[in-house]
Formats: sequence, C-alpha cells, structure tokens
Amino acid sequence: MMLLVDVCCAFKMSVKAFELVPAVERELLMGDKARINIECIECCGKHLYVGTNDCFIHHFLLEEHATTKGMLSYTVQKLLFRYLGLKKPVEALKAASALERIIVLCDATVSVVDMITLEPVPSGGAKIKGVAAFCVNENPVNGDPFCVEIGVISARRRTVQIYMVYEDRVQLVKEVNTPEQPCAVSLDGYFLCLALSTQYMILNYSTGAAQDLFPYDSEERKPIVKRIGREEFLLAAPGGLGMFANAEGISQRAPVNWSESVMGAAVCFPYVVALDEGFVTVHSMLDQQLKQTLSFRDGHILQDFEGKVVLASTKAVYVLVPLPLERQIQELLAGHRVEEALTLTEGARRNIPKDKFQILHKRILQQAGFIQFGQLQFLEAKEHFRTGQLDVRELISLYPLLLPASSSFTRCHPPLHEFADLNHLAQGDQEKVQRCKRFLITYLGEVRSTEGANGCREDVDTALLKLYAEQDHESLLDLLASPNACLLAESAPWLEKHHKYFALGLLYHYNGQDSAALQLWVRVVNGDLQDSTRSDLYEYVVDFLSFCSNPDLVWKYADWALQRDQTIGVQIFTRRPVGQDQVKEQKDQVKEQKDQVKDQVNPDDVITYLGKHSQALLLYLEHLVLGRRIQKEKLHTHLAVQYTDRVLSLLSQSPTADQQVSLARDKLQLLLRESSLYRVQLLLGKIQEYDQLFLERATLHGKLEEHDKALHILVHQLKDFPAAEAYCVRGSASRDPAYQQRLLHLLLGVYLDRDLPSSTGTGELEMAAVDLLNRHGELFDAVRVLDLLPEGWSLQLLRPFLGRALRGSMHACRTSQVALGLARSENLQLQHDRLKQRRSPVLVSEKKGCVLCHNTFSEPDCVCLPGGVPVHTHCAAQRVVRDSPTRRQLANSNNHT
Repeated sequence: MMLLVDVCCAFKMSVKAFELVPAVERELLMGDKARINIECIECCGKHLYVGTNDCFIHHFLLEEHATTKGMLSYTVQKLLFRYLGLKKPVEALKAASALERIIVLCDATVSVVDMITLEPVPSGGAKIKGVAAFCVNENPVNGDPFCVEIGVISARRRTVQIYMVYEDRVQLVKEVNTPEQPCAVSLDGYFLCLALSTQYMILNYSTGAAQDLFPYDSEERKPIVKRIGREEFLLAAPGGLGMFANAEGISQRAPVNWSESVMGAAVCFPYVVALDEGFVTVHSMLDQQLKQTLSFRDGHILQDFEGKVVLASTKAVYVLVPLPLERQIQELLAGHRVEEALTLTEGARRNIPKDKFQILHKRILQQAGFIQFGQLQFLEAKEHFRTGQLDVRELISLYPLLLPASSSFTRCHPPLHEFADLNHLAQGDQEKVQRCKRFLITYLGEVRSTEGANGCREDVDTALLKLYAEQDHESLLDLLASPNACLLAESAPWLEKHHKYFALGLLYHYNGQDSAALQLWVRVVNGDLQDSTRSDLYEYVVDFLSFCSNPDLVWKYADWALQRDQTIGVQIFTRRPVGQDQVKEQKDQVKEQKDQVKDQVNPDDVITYLGKHSQALLLYLEHLVLGRRIQKEKLHTHLAVQYTDRVLSLLSQSPTADQQVSLARDKLQLLLRESSLYRVQLLLGKIQEYDQLFLERATLHGKLEEHDKALHILVHQLKDFPAAEAYCVRGSASRDPAYQQRLLHLLLGVYLDRDLPSSTGTGELEMAAVDLLNRHGELFDAVRVLDLLPEGWSLQLLRPFLGRALRGSMHACRTSQVALGLARSENLQLQHDRLKQRRSPVLVSEKKGCVLCHNTFSEPDCVCLPGGVPVHTHCAAQRVVRDSPTRRQLANSNNHT
C-alpha cells in the first residue's frame, strides 16, 4: 500500500501549508482490475474527470465537507464512465465549461466529448489528428465566449498550430514553425512558451518574434512548462531549479530550488508545489524557501485547477488542501518566525478582499511587534506597532499600575501576545524591565501627539508622567509645562511618592490650582519637603507670582518672599506687566492686552505695602520711574526723597562709607539732572544745610532757573570750573542759541565779578574766563564781552576768542548776503513769470471748470498754475499750504474776458 506521510519531523519545514486529503480511492476507480492505471485528470468545479490507460474516461462528483477540526474532506460519487473505443491510453483531458465539452487527447487525436454524457460530438469536424500534446489558452485573444483557443504540438512536423474549438467543430487559425520539435507547450495570449528538444523559448505567434530562454536536455529530464499567471510561466531548469519567465523572457522572481527529478509542478499562490519520485515539496514564491515536504510515492500527476491542487498516483487521486492563510501565519508567529509571517501576509494581499486584508494585516503586524518587543528588538517592534496602528494601551497595560484606574480599556481578544505583564515577560531580570520601560518612554513620547493617541490621550499622558517620575527623567517638567492630559487624581499620589513636588506644583498649576502649587513650593523652599529638582525654586516662585493673575495669591505670598530677600522678592511687582492705569493711557491697546491686565495690582497699593521694606520700596520706585518711565510728580518726588534720605543716612554714619556715599550720590544727581517732575523746593529744603551736597543744590537751583546761584556754587563753593561750563552746555542743550548765550554770559560774569567774596584767587578766575572765551568764542556777543573785560587784558591773551568771534561775525554777514541774493533772484523770476502770463490771456467762463475742485468759475479772478492752467484763488491757496515750497510759484493774473 502506498505510504502517505507528512514528513514534518524528518524534514525541517517552516510552515504546514497543505494537507493531503484522499479524493478517489483505488477501489472506486478500478475495483479489482490491477492493470488499470490513471493517465490524466481534469477538474472543473465539483466535477473530476479521470482518463485511464484502458481508454476510459471516469466522471466523479467531489463534495467538500469541513471536519470538526476545521479541515476539508471529500465525499466522492462516481457519476459515469465511458469507453472511447480506441484501445489506447487517454493522454490528456481539458474541460471547456462554457461549451459543456471535454477536449480529449487519445491515440494522437484531439476530439471533443460532452461534459455530462461523455458522448463524442456527432460532427466529424471536431477532431484534430497527429497531435503530440496540446494546451488551452487561459488568456484567449479571441473575444468569442463560445469557443476555446488551444495550442497543438504536431507529432509529425516542427510546428505549433492554433485552433478554435467550438461545440461541434474545430478551426485552424494559425500555424507556427519552430526551430526544433516541441516537447511541451503553454499558451497565454499571443505568447507560446515552448520546450524544444534542447532549449526553452518564448514565441509571439502574432508577430513572429522569438526569445530563447535557456538550454536543457530533454533526454535527461521531462520538461515542465506551466502558465502561472498573465504572461508568466514556470519552467524546469537544469540544476534542479524552477525558473520563472515572463513573455519578454525576463525572470522577475528568484528561482525555486527543487529536485532534479521533478515531474510535475503547480502553483497555489503564494506557493509552488512540485512532485518528484518520492515527495511533494512546497516552496514559497515570496522568499523561495522550502516550507513543507510530504512523502508521496508512485505519484506521477500534479496539476492545479482554479486554486485546487490535485495529485494522482497510478491508482488513486488526492487533493492538496491548503490550510487557511491566517492559520499558517499564526503558526509562524507561534514559532516566532516574524519575517516569514509578514512575508506570507504581504503575499496574500491579492487573494483577500481589501477590507479583510487590512484588518488581518494590522493584527499580524501588532502580534509581530509584541513578539519582537519580548525579544527586546525595540526598533522593529516600534515600527510594527506604528504600521499596525496598535492601540497604545495594549502596550501600556503590560506595565503594572501605569494605566489609570478610571480607564475603560480592555485587552484585545483573542490576545495579541502571551504575556500577563512585564514581570512575566522579564522573568525577574531587572535590567530587562528597565530596558522595556525606557522603550515605552520613547514610544509614548513619540505617539502622544499623533493620531495613535486619539481617544486615549489621558491614559497615554498619565502613563508617561508615571514613567518619567519613576525613572527621574528630565522630560517630566517639559511634559507638565506643555499642554497635556495627565489625570490629577492619578498623577498627584505618584509624584508625591517619588518626591517630585515641583512637578506636582506644575500639575496643580496646569489644572488651575495655583494656590495648591504655591503652598507646595513654599514648603519645599522652607525645607519642610525635600525635592532637589530646582535649586532656584525661590526665584521661580517669585517669577511665578510676578505673572500670577490672582491678586489675592500675590499679596498672600509677597511678604514671605520679601522677608527672605527684598532684592529678589520685589521682582514680584517689578516684573509684572504694565498696570491697568498705564494701559488706558495708550489708545492703541487691543482688547487682549486689556484682558491681560484686568487683575493687576495698583502701583500705589504696592508702594504703600512696601513701606516696611525700604530696600524693596527703593527698587520698586526705580522700576516705575527709571524703568517704565512713568511721568508722575508723586513718583519722581518719592524716589528723589528716598535717594536723598539714603545719602543723608550714609553721611550721618561714622565712619562714613565713602564708596557707598559716592554711589548713592551718583543716583541722586542723575535723577535730579534728568527728571523735571519732582518737587524742587522740597528737596532743596532737605539738603540746604548740608555743605557736602553743593553739587545737588546747584542742580536744584538750575531747575528753578536760578542759574546765577547754581553757577556761584559751582565756581566759588566747589571751584569746579569744568562742571560750571558743562552746566551751561547741558542746561541749554535743547534751547535756542540765545538761551545758551545767556548762560555763558552769566558764567563769564561770575568769573569776572570782583564784588562777590570768594576764596578762589583772582588770577585763577581770570584764567577760567579766558579758557571759556577761547573755547566758545563764536557763541558770545563780542561787543558785550569787550565791555566786561578788564582794560588791562592783552589782545594776545584773547587772540583765539577774537579770531573765532570775527570769523563768526563775518560768516553771519556773508550768509545774510547770500540769502538776500537768493530772495532777489526768486523775486525776479516770479516777476518774469507774471509778465509772461499777462502777455497771453487766460480764458475762463461759466462753462469752464477748475482742475482742482472741478467747479465752474463764477468770477474772473483766478490763479494760473505753471502751464497756464486757471484755478480758483482759494483752491490755489489751499494747494500752496499742502504742497512743498516749489509749488508756490503761482502767478496771479488779471484775466481778459
């Protein structure tokens, strides 16, 4: 009895793709007739036709049934058998279902019989004689659905003939000569794939174009020419290779490595099935690997019919039933053969409906991702998770306690993996656990902002926060400082557990609980809680309060901040946005800015509050006056008083801190010089009795326009002649030249006034006066200066002054002459233009309009523009006001009407 064994143990195989199922047993086919052998088979739907060596055709009906294990089995019913009467073996059978005919090759003759009754077609014209072999064109070029196109190898000549087979006749349409006697043929469209005696070739019988493929020896092995798809063929090549070739003679697939003794081949995508003397082998067309081997002795026929692979020995018929692709893929995944499973899945794309394939493909990718995740192949796992659109919670659920208790997620069923949780996967290996956690951190960080997190953002962000806190990850603060969906109830205990109080404060703030955040941070700053996240947490709290929109919180924690450090604490107020009262003064502020400052604290309230913190008060006033440039007398006076009190306080100390006094006086002097809003008399009264503050007194006298007193202090009290000169220059910087001249004459007068008591020597004052004149000679009134100067001064001493004064006077005179000449020239030009306009009359009428206002003229008075264009006098006047001076060359004219 023939042995049928699936040799999975004897041969290494990748997957069980087929199962060998008996179809027609020996007893049903031949009974006790031992000499009867099967020569050929044909299958059409449920109908199986068997040709035997005793010239009989047997007709069977195959019914498929599913077993309890989900596999297919067959029940067979023998419908009919018919003797052809030729006493020769039936060599080939081909069904033509559209014609309800069977094409039979027997005794080198092709004939046609009825598919149901197996009776020969009555017409004698339905036979072809001298035939060695034939094939059916599965891709016919004739559009007639009621005929079949076949290719016939002539037994006597080196030709291939193309016939059309009808219900009751055959018709020769083409005869193609070949260089050698063909042994086997396959036909697709116009293309003939031929096995000649020494080589394979492709021949286009329409154009005659031929393409040699590769040589082989027909005496050593049986040729195989098998059409496997549109314009593609499978050939048995030397060296035990199954070669693929298309109609252009190009191989677009890698060859299959089968045995040297292959006698038959069939294709059941994505597999190539081959039959040799003792086995059936199954190779993948996708990766060319051997997938399965089955022992099959005495086999000599292997064919595929519409996806059904049928095997036959000399005595019985079997069907190779393909296992469902999904089951094959799952077996591969169960063996952790991920790449093979994915390759098989991709190969099945064209045989599965698109919607169903997409669902299957995603699931396979997800399963593959978990397999590689378990093998710590994180890059590959991440790619499969993304491509398979994995619900990220499937991955998060592996990590204990990461999913929020409120999450409604349940794992996929059937499960995508075999792991209960991360501990089950790691088997106690803590390094593996840590690597898995680091991977999840990376993966969640990438997918949280993509469509993969849609609908589960809270679960994703909460899990990511827990991982960040547990791993002390630097991105924890970035997560909380940006838009997030972390659940407060789940996250707060976790952050407290890991002493991440600063991060917890950020979470409180993001959820609108600023009070809780500040209370927590203050406890950390005070040392009640330990968190080393930020060493500058105190400064951060101050900065946070400076932008806090809740005034109650600002006042609540301002005193705490100022008690720790007034210099830093006052930034709560100095860093705040511009107050509402200042914003209202800016007419171009938009509504958004007004909304921003609606809860600002009032500067007056801040000043009052800072009364008990002198250093902070001073800094805040500097911020208002010097930083924000607020022009209010009250603020400027308050700051000036604070500066003055600071200076007087330092002067009263013993010993005096000279450096501190100098810095304090510099600030006071700068404010007194630059500001004009403070109350001068108040400040003058405070420092009047302090001889150390002569410079400040001089500045204050200057603010009162008491320049003589200011200059007297600078010259006679301070003996600072450069300062006196700088006072005059600075005081007249934005004034007219006459004012500057007045100040310089006052200073000169102070230098030369001998009636005033002074501790400064007369010669020293005279030299200062000479230097003043020589440096600014052009600014003085030379006549007045000469009247003031003592008669005993030599001209040589005043030579620089006199030279500059003379040059200045001459320059002014010549400039006036030039201006006068230009005015006369302009007047002369206008007179000339006026005379030209009078020479030619300008016509105006009630029908003629003014080019400026487009109204008609109601009176003869008009003004002519250059070019003689008349306009109304009032229109011309308005234009002169609007236009540049060059437009003023308008000529009045008496018009002749």
